[in-house]
Amino acid sequence: MAVVGCAGLLVLTGCAHFNDAQSEPFTTEPQRKPPATSTPPPPPPLPATPFPKQCPAPNVMQGCLESTSGLIMLGDSKSALVAERTTGAIKEISLSAEPKVKTVIGVDPSGDGGLLDIVRSPTYSQDRLMYAYISTPTDNRVIRIADGDVPKDILTGIPKGATGNSGALIFTSRTTLVVLTGDAGDPAAAADPASRAGKVLRLEQPTTVDPAPPTTALAGMGAGGGMCIDPVDGSLYITDRTPTGDRLQRITKESQTSTVWTWPDKPGVGGCAALDGTVLVNLVNTKQTVAVRLAPGTGAVTSEPEVLRDNDVHKHAWAIALAPDGNLWGATVNKSFGDAEKLDDVVFPLLSAGGGGFPRSNDDKT
Repeated sequence: MAVVGCAGLLVLTGCAHFNDAQSEPFTTEPQRKPPATSTPPPPPPLPATPFPKQCPAPNVMQGCLESTSGLIMLGDSKSALVAERTTGAIKEISLSAEPKVKTVIGVDPSGDGGLLDIVRSPTYSQDRLMYAYISTPTDNRVIRIADGDVPKDILTGIPKGATGNSGALIFTSRTTLVVLTGDAGDPAAAADPASRAGKVLRLEQPTTVDPAPPTTALAGMGAGGGMCIDPVDGSLYITDRTPTGDRLQRITKESQTSTVWTWPDKPGVGGCAALDGTVLVNLVNTKQTVAVRLAPGTGAVTSEPEVLRDNDVHKHAWAIALAPDGNLWGATVNKSFGDAEKLDDVVFPLLSAGGGGFPRSNDDKT
């Protein structure tokens, strides 16, 4: 797989962008389509008489959480699994019930480490398996969690540093687990083919018995942000933070790689959600959620990212999760940023799809 380096481009003022087609040159003065004129839809409505929880955080699914990381919306669109980075707890939360601790994983939360992400098996209803990306005192690793069993290692030896440990997990098919690893604060390791730091790795048939060695889909990553899949063309989008800027990158189903957008001002890219023709990205430092609009077919950026959420009451949001009903939810990391209110951290309604949801495919993605 080709590895594409990044070039810094300014996002919110005077931005330039790359064409996604590798065979074509990029331009610093691209033609732009008119920016989207529609205003962001309101977040999904919450119950008129919410459950009187012990944590009385208003207008959220759950408050009084420790700093979050992974977020998985469940089938009823009114409940979720949320990971707490610093405690290692995975909690089942709901609009209508108190949180329930599903499991607690022993992690090292120093620096930006800890419980970094969670993902369910694509066949969870049959195998009841979940995977987590975690920090230990000696490394970062991927583990498998089965109901009623102790966690088991899937991939170990991912370098751990004082910073640059954040990463993400996503299944791109029923058998392919993709792991985004941070550079552990060492860009040289990210560029080193022999190191697992700063990579997008593919794990085929992730298992605890004679696992196949991981393959590298993309190298030279900085501190990990998030990953998301376009529901129509199957492209995988990845966010990361490098010393020269933050990036949104793309890997197509045909394994073509490209840098879609860069932010030299380093707003702190976090989680993402790919909808048909749009990639939403949480900018953690600037307390924003932006929409990167893409042209059909080419995937070229059509305009500067549109700000959909700007420093609202929930402030620093990392994860974005799409619910089955099409609404989008976010989870905050205010405690990690030293900017917490009394009832933080929270899982909250981030944006509404406006009803009807977005199309999604069950086919292999990339």
